[in-house]
Amino acid sequence: MTIISHAPVGFGIAPNFTDYDGERARFTWADTERELGDAPGGCNIAYYAVDRHADGPQGERLAFRFVGASDDTGALAVENLTFSEFARRVRCFTNVLRNLGVGKGDRVFVYTGRIPQLYVAILGALRDGCVVSPLFSAFGPEPLATRIRLGGAQVLVTTDLLYRRRVAKIREELPTLRHIIVVGDRNNEHTETPGTVDFESAISEADDDAEITPTSRDDPALLHFTSGTTGTPKGAIHVHGAVATHFATGRYALDLHPSDIFWCTADPGWVTGTSYGVITPMLHGVTSIVDTAEFDAERWYRILSEQAVTVWYTAPTAVRMLMKSGSELARKFLFPHLRFIASVGEPLNPDAVLWGRDVLGRPIHDNWWQTETGGIMIANTPGFDIKPGSMGRPLPGVDAAVVTPPRGGEQAREVAVIDTPDIEGELALRRGWPAMFRGYLNNEERYRRCFSGDWYLTGDLAKRDADGYFWFVGRADDVIKSAGHLIGPFEVENILMEHPAVAEAGVIGVPDELVGEVVKAFVSVNSGWTPDDTLRRELLGYGRTKLGAAVAPKAIDFMSALPHTRSGKIMRRLLKARELGLPEGDTSTLEAGG
Repeated sequence: MTIISHAPVGFGIAPNFTDYDGERARFTWADTERELGDAPGGCNIAYYAVDRHADGPQGERLAFRFVGASDDTGALAVENLTFSEFARRVRCFTNVLRNLGVGKGDRVFVYTGRIPQLYVAILGALRDGCVVSPLFSAFGPEPLATRIRLGGAQVLVTTDLLYRRRVAKIREELPTLRHIIVVGDRNNEHTETPGTVDFESAISEADDDAEITPTSRDDPALLHFTSGTTGTPKGAIHVHGAVATHFATGRYALDLHPSDIFWCTADPGWVTGTSYGVITPMLHGVTSIVDTAEFDAERWYRILSEQAVTVWYTAPTAVRMLMKSGSELARKFLFPHLRFIASVGEPLNPDAVLWGRDVLGRPIHDNWWQTETGGIMIANTPGFDIKPGSMGRPLPGVDAAVVTPPRGGEQAREVAVIDTPDIEGELALRRGWPAMFRGYLNNEERYRRCFSGDWYLTGDLAKRDADGYFWFVGRADDVIKSAGHLIGPFEVENILMEHPAVAEAGVIGVPDELVGEVVKAFVSVNSGWTPDDTLRRELLGYGRTKLGAAVAPKAIDFMSALPHTRSGKIMRRLLKARELGLPEGDTSTLEAGG
C-alpha cells in the first residue's frame, strides 16, 4: 500500500494537529465552547462568524473575495468585502426581515447562486433567530416546491432570473410563503406583486444597527434537506450550538490559520457549502474565495494561482474533472501559496490523491461526514500520513466505530462494535458532538430509527484497519451519490411518473468515472405510447425541466415491466444487479414474471 508521508512542505506553518492520541485525550467540547465565548443572548452562529470579527481589529480584513467573469483583458473581476462591510449588510438584512414581521423561529429559504446577497441573507437571518435553509440553485420547480412545502418557509430569497423561470409558476402552490425577496429586480417587475420585495432597495432603506435576537445552543438554526430511498426528502435540523463543531473542525481537519486564503468550492445549497463555505472560514477570520461562475478547469487553476489560495476544499468529482483536462493545463500555472488540499462528498480514489501530489504539488486529503453530522467527523489531516483511498481517522471529540449487524431494514436494533480490523460493518458515531442533527422535520420516528443506544447509525458501510484508518465500502441503502450530492430515487421516480407516457419508473445510480454515480431510469410506458428514442429524449428533457440538471436522469431504458417484490415494491437492487452484471442475490420475494 502506498503511504504518503506528512513531511513538512516548507511554508513555515506548523499543522494545528500533530499529536493524535494526546489531542484526542485532552479535547473537550466544553473547552471549545469556552474558547468561542458567549454571544449576546446566549449562542448565535452569526455572532461568532460576523460580529465578533467586525467589531475588532479583524474588521478590515477581507471576509470574502467574489470572483466574477473575466473582463476584456482576460483579468478576473473581483468584489471584495471586509468583515466590517459585510457585517453592515448583514445587520441591514436582519432589519429587513424585522420590518417584514419575520423573527425567531420563522423559516427563511435562500435560493440563489453564489452571489454576495446569498451570504448576507444566510447570516442576517441567523442573527434574527430565523431557521435558514439554503437551496441549490440548480433545483427545478418541483424539488424547490417540495422543500418549501416541507419546511413551511415563510420567506424566500431568490434572484430575478430564478423567480421568472421557476418560482413564479409555483408561487400559488406555496401557502406558507409570505414574502419573496428578489435580488436584481431592476425594473420592479416583481415587486409590484404583493408580498414581493426588492433586495437592494430594502437593504438601502434599512438601519444597520440591529441587536442579535437571543438564541441558545439548542435553538434551531439550519435546515438541510437530504434525500432518502423512499418518500420525500428529509429535513435535518441543526442548532446554533453546532458552531463549536464548525470551529473545531476548521482547526483540525482544514488546518485553518489566521493568515489563510481559503476556497471551498461547494455551493451553499449543499451542507458542505454552508458549514465550510460560509460559517467555518468566518469563525476563523480568514478570507474566503467565492467563484460565482460554473466549473471551468482553466479558470479554477487561475483562481488557485492568482488569488493565492492557501487552503482548498473541493470534491472528488471536481478533482476528476481537473484530471480529465490534462496535467499540461495545470502546469501552465504556479501554486506557490497552496499548502493544503482537502476533499469531501464521496470516496476519493487513490490515483487522485497521488495526482494532487504530482501535478499540484500537494496530496489531496480525503475526509468524511454527512448532512446529519453537520461537520467533518473523520479526516486525513496534514500532520499525519495519508493512506490513499482512506477516509482518515476520527477527529478530536468524535468517536467512530464499525458495528454489526449492518443496516438490514428500517427497524432500530442492538449493535455490537467490531474490534477486529478490516471487517466490514456499518459506520457508527457516538452521540455527543454539537453539530449532530437534532431531528428530521416532522418525522420523529425516522429520527429515532437512526440510533441504537448511544450510536448514530450512518447508513454507510465501512471497515477500520489496524492503524485506526476508516475505509468507505458503500451505502446500505439505495441513495444515489452523484458529484457528492445525495439523490433519492423515489423523488425522481415520482416526477417521471407524472408524464402521461410513464406507467412506472425505477431509478438507480450507475457508476461513472467522473461524478461517482449518474442517475439512470428504467421506464415502462402506458398503452398508446411508443418506447423509442423520440420518447426517450422527451422524458430526459422533462426530467431536466422538472428536477433540474443535477437531479434528473442522464439515461433512460425502456422495459415492458419492472421487477417487483410480491408486496409490490420495485426491486431497485435487482435493476442495479442486472445493469452492472452483478449477482442477483436472493430473488425469493420477486413477483412472478419479474
